[in-house]
Amino acid sequence: MPDASSSVSTAPQTTTPPVPSDDFVTRQHRSSTGLRYTSTTGRMVLSREQDTEGKVEGFKPKAEIFMVAYTADAPDAAPGTATGTNGSKARAKKPSGPPAINTRPVVFAFNGGPGSASLWLHMGLLGPRIVDSGDVGNMTPAPYGIIDNPESLLEHADVVMIDPVNTGYSRVVEGGKTDEFHAFIADRDLIAEAIRLWVTRNQRWLSPKYLVGESYGTMRAVAVARRLHEAHGMAVNGLGLISTVLNMSTLDFAPGNDTPYALHLPTYAAIAHFHGRHGNRPLAEVVRDAEDYASGDYVVALHLGARLSKRKFDGVVKNLAELTTLSEGFIRRTNLRWDYMEFATELLREKGMMVGRIDGRFTGVPPRLQESHTWDDPSLRAITPAYAAAVNHYVRAELGYESDLPYEVLTGRVHPWSYETFEGKPIDVTEDLARLLIDIPELRVHVDYGYHDGATPHFAAEYVWAHLDIPAATRTRFTHHYYAAGHMMYLNPEIRVSQLGALSEFVAPATPAG
Repeated sequence: MPDASSSVSTAPQTTTPPVPSDDFVTRQHRSSTGLRYTSTTGRMVLSREQDTEGKVEGFKPKAEIFMVAYTADAPDAAPGTATGTNGSKARAKKPSGPPAINTRPVVFAFNGGPGSASLWLHMGLLGPRIVDSGDVGNMTPAPYGIIDNPESLLEHADVVMIDPVNTGYSRVVEGGKTDEFHAFIADRDLIAEAIRLWVTRNQRWLSPKYLVGESYGTMRAVAVARRLHEAHGMAVNGLGLISTVLNMSTLDFAPGNDTPYALHLPTYAAIAHFHGRHGNRPLAEVVRDAEDYASGDYVVALHLGARLSKRKFDGVVKNLAELTTLSEGFIRRTNLRWDYMEFATELLREKGMMVGRIDGRFTGVPPRLQESHTWDDPSLRAITPAYAAAVNHYVRAELGYESDLPYEVLTGRVHPWSYETFEGKPIDVTEDLARLLIDIPELRVHVDYGYHDGATPHFAAEYVWAHLDIPAATRTRFTHHYYAAGHMMYLNPEIRVSQLGALSEFVAPATPAG
């Protein structure tokens, strides 16, 4: 008989994935203005309650969400300590009352995509340290750099940057489904849960709370705010909407949907103006003329379709050519209808160039000179390397968080993205916003627009506000800010200072003298 001690088991081996845990690291810092603050960087594990046939089985981890939280430090003479006459700290009597409430505002921020990490708002606008990227015509060359941001929102509020699943360092847990959170509802609920948990753990339920989103992040911000309110009773004080889209049908160049063609016209005119095609006319005048025409004769012509007479068709062609500086031949061939990327490849075709989508001020050589439609975006190609370099260095070297995972900046891993909850109707969260404005009387909305933003045109956002079903008095709770810039208007240092000034007033409004 063979020696039992030498036998080898062939039974299948099963291993249980290790249970993940939060991996936050903290660092103390002092801003260029002297503010002492703490950064807390890492991944928060989010779990779901498990039950089978009514039997509770505890919590099961589902995702690890990467976030960076900046919180201002308490004054040196904090409750529980006192300073002696010789400068030394003496033990003070323990306060007999309840602990102090932190009334400093806290801002939760994220970008959009879907598939974008939060590095754009983080390293471009809100954080205490930002990328030295330069702006169009004066971009900083590689290897770039990181500079202080003395106007950072941290000077007025604590800031928490959040990366949705499969962006940045956020991931589903080992053994989970990678696409589970690649959907409007699942993403909304996960971000809301991350915010609820952070607020609870940090005892910030009684702090003013704001959500700031950019691009698809504005749609996420509105949806998350309503989820927090209805599921957890958490009322946010304000929504900061940067480069806004709340109703996708305003941007969707789908057959039978003529609305986006008119709503993009002022953006086409603004971009043509930037590239010197409107002479010395002021930008505001060019944009106003395009808005007036888009709201009048152009939208009527689009709605008439084949019923439009030849004489009126010729007149529309002529006016569109003047406003956009596109050729009459192109406009005729498109039957008065072209999408943004067709505009991007046509505007500077005679120069062998195309303009950007995220930012129409940028130019680049198209993949092919005869290109008529491409999703190649010279503005993203110009901007992304500086931001990627900055965040990858900053998180490890200055915030102290180490990971060998790739930091997913703009990823296709989240696609296809599911909007099944909107099946048979537009992808639209304006009803959520209307309900929030009615249910939370103190809720305020801050909106930032870039005239040269081809991804989320300002006139499309204005169309959404005009169709919000809310009482007239509620509209006074909106503030609107327009900039001669693109989607990331904060690329321009002067605009960034102005933008942060307005955001600071929004999240920390001055108390009226009384």
